[in-house]
Parts: sequence; structure tokens; C-alpha cells
Amino acid sequence: MMLRHGLAMAKSMEKQAERLLVSRHLELSSRHLAKARGDAPSKIRSLSTFHRYRQALILAGKWARLHHGIRRLDHLTPAMAEAYLDHRRTSGISQKQLDNDRAAMQFVTGKLASVKSLVTPLKESRVYSRDEVERIAARQSEKNGLATRIAYDAGLRAHELLTLRRRDEDRPAWSRDWRSDRFQGRTGVRYVVRGKGGLAREVLLSPELSKALEAHRLDEPRALTDRSIPYVSYYEIGGGMAWSKSFTKCSQRELGFSRGGHGLRHSYVQMRYDWFCARGFSVAQAKLIVSQEMGHFRPNVVETYLR
Repeated sequence: MMLRHGLAMAKSMEKQAERLLVSRHLELSSRHLAKARGDAPSKIRSLSTFHRYRQALILAGKWARLHHGIRRLDHLTPAMAEAYLDHRRTSGISQKQLDNDRAAMQFVTGKLASVKSLVTPLKESRVYSRDEVERIAARQSEKNGLATRIAYDAGLRAHELLTLRRRDEDRPAWSRDWRSDRFQGRTGVRYVVRGKGGLAREVLLSPELSKALEAHRLDEPRALTDRSIPYVSYYEIGGGMAWSKSFTKCSQRELGFSRGGHGLRHSYVQMRYDWFCARGFSVAQAKLIVSQEMGHFRPNVVETYLR
């Protein structure tokens, strides 16, 4: 009886978290377009953010029920939320996860003070060399190996591999002032991908990789789901969580370690940053241009990738 009661309470907390976020705060649209229109910044603009916040609220609600006896998420008080964050900061989670938890609870409690994680962030480089990338790709299936080479060549996130479109089929976000010196020093074919916040941006693939990609073009676009997010893919290549797992597994087997598929994005940033600096661009200019090639408009983000 107690087990059934506990399961029912857990299910109730999940439904409460979903209902609260959907009814009050979910407004699916491009975060970047919403910003350009001057819409309220307090809305959740993407399904990936929604799922992260939903899970964070479920965990916070279960903790508050256990320690404070509350049965409803909207009974969560700022004091309870602060106590929960203090508990979380000592439980081995990263600063990024802690900030996510705080952001999710603020939809219930209002603004909460920042809390610093006790986990020391890793400082070692996540960069892969071209030779290492080729060795990993050679161990993967054909479609995952091609995705690995494309991610390295264009600096793509795992889910962005699922969104590749030809430039004549899609266009970058009109709400952004894109620099004309992006991709300077490179030749290739431009594609469009959808990144964080729904931002559509151009990426450049080498002629060889573009030819290989087009050889894997689907006769009809295919709907798929990755990490509970729906996508429409135009190519039969790897991407998302399945590709990430393949990359990690093959990296460990071939090299004896894995820095994750996101390490390819680090590699791209360092190569491009070094290229611009070697040709007389200032540090500020190099960071700004590379940040746009990555799909960011904050040059300081590049610093994270330069370790």
C-alpha cells in the first residue's frame, strides 16, 4: 500500500510540473525571433528547455515533499527552494546543472539568489586532432562516421546534424546581423542548421563532405525524435544521442579515452580562432567572427572552447 501511494505521489508531481510549465510559461517559438520582436523573456521557447525544467521541478518537488511535506509544486516557497539548491550544490552536480535547477524553480517561487556548485570545473582541453577524428570515424558505421567528419568540419552540435538543409531550402535567421567575413579562408558549400533557441545559421562543408552528404539525401524528409524533441531530417546520417553514444564508444575503443562528440566543436573553434589570429585579426575580432560561425553572438563564449 505504501509503495503504491509513493508511486502515485511521484506521478502526481510529474503531472504538476508539466501542467505548471505548459499552462503558464510554454510558448514554442524561436528564442532569437522572440527577442527581436521584444516578447517577454520569461517564456520557455523550446522543447529541450521545457524537458530540462520539467525534470528539475519534479526532483525539487519530490525533495520538498520528503523534507517539508508539501504535496503541490505551487506550495514550494523561496526558502524551500534555497534549501534544495544548498543540498544540490553539495551533491556533485555541475554549476550548469545547478543554474538550470534554479531557473526552473524561479517559475514557481520568483527570483532566487545564485548558488555556487562545489564541483571544480574541468580545465583540460576537449580538442581532437584531425587524425584522431579519422580514426574514430573509421570505427563507426558509414552514416555515423560521415556525421563525425561533418561535425568536425563545421563545428556542429549533435542535434544540429539532424537539421541540415541545403541553402536553397532554408535561410539563416533574418533577425541577426551576420558578419560577411564568416568562413573566410575556407571554400565549400553552405548549409543551414537549427541550433539552440531555434536559431537558424549557415555552416560550411568542404566540397568532398557536401558530395558525400548529398549521396545520403533521403527521397522524402523523415520525422524523428531525439531526447523527446521532434525533428525533420533530410539526410540518412547519424545525429543526436545515438551518434553521441557511437562517438564516445568508438573514441574509447580507438584512442583509450573520450572527450565526447562536443569535443569536435572545441576543435573547430580552436582551428578557426588560430586561423584568424595568424592573419592579423585582433583577439576581439577573431572571437566575434568565430562566435557567429558557432551560432553564438557573445564573443566571450569562445573562451570556454580555447582551453
